[in-house]
Amino acid sequence: MEALYVKAFLLGIVEGLTEFLPVSSTGHLIIASHWLGFDSEHAASSFEVFIQLGAILAVCWYFRARIATVMQGLGRTAPSNRFALNITIAFLPAAVIGLLSYHQIKALLFSPWVVAWAMVIGGVLILLIEWRLGAARIQAIDDIKPRHALQIGCAQVLALIPGASRSGATIMGGLLSGLDRKTATEFSFFLAMPVMFSATVFDLAKNWRALSVDDIGIFGVGFITAFVSALLTVKFLLQFVSRHSFAVFAWYRLAFGAFLLWHYRPGAS
Repeated sequence: MEALYVKAFLLGIVEGLTEFLPVSSTGHLIIASHWLGFDSEHAASSFEVFIQLGAILAVCWYFRARIATVMQGLGRTAPSNRFALNITIAFLPAAVIGLLSYHQIKALLFSPWVVAWAMVIGGVLILLIEWRLGAARIQAIDDIKPRHALQIGCAQVLALIPGASRSGATIMGGLLSGLDRKTATEFSFFLAMPVMFSATVFDLAKNWRALSVDDIGIFGVGFITAFVSALLTVKFLLQFVSRHSFAVFAWYRLAFGAFLLWHYRPGAS
């Protein structure tokens, strides 16, 4: 039992550190769970979804003042209404496609091999986008228009592929839409809230019968460690992108993806 708590602790850290970096938390959780032998544990699938809730609540806490302002201004102020509209527009493409293809994605794409290729391809795309990136036209979330939100939402559909990275897809989609790095990153954080809350509720609703009272402690450990590590990561990333490009994450993806392709190559023991 102690070993399960250690695994839960480690997976919570992995989730918190990778959820908002453009490196794919789902991909890292698939690999980490496989290496730790947690993927065969009871309720492992629901655990991995549940600890995402810890990560997203960290973002809610970090941006609590902005969220409160938007909630208070809904229906009364143009900035709050525009913000809510943009989040809704960006949320819908991945939500609809993910709902329709949930079983196919779980059955066909949740494998280390898919993660490895998605990591490599995503790294190449980030480098190409950074290389071709022009001057940013949008430097505040309040200046984002519905067409930009739709473009970001369409980019987020790619994140349905494990290893592609939800944050990576939305941030790169934001950069291609003319947002500066900080604005694209912040919008990605806000967009994560409805996406991850919906995914968590949907998955737990489908798998609640597999849960038991004995899971509470393990889920709690993963939740808390995911919350704390995600909060630290959000602070780090917002400071980092104000002075640097995303190239370092691309090179990490390429290196890690290449290692995974070698590790899971056909015939490897």
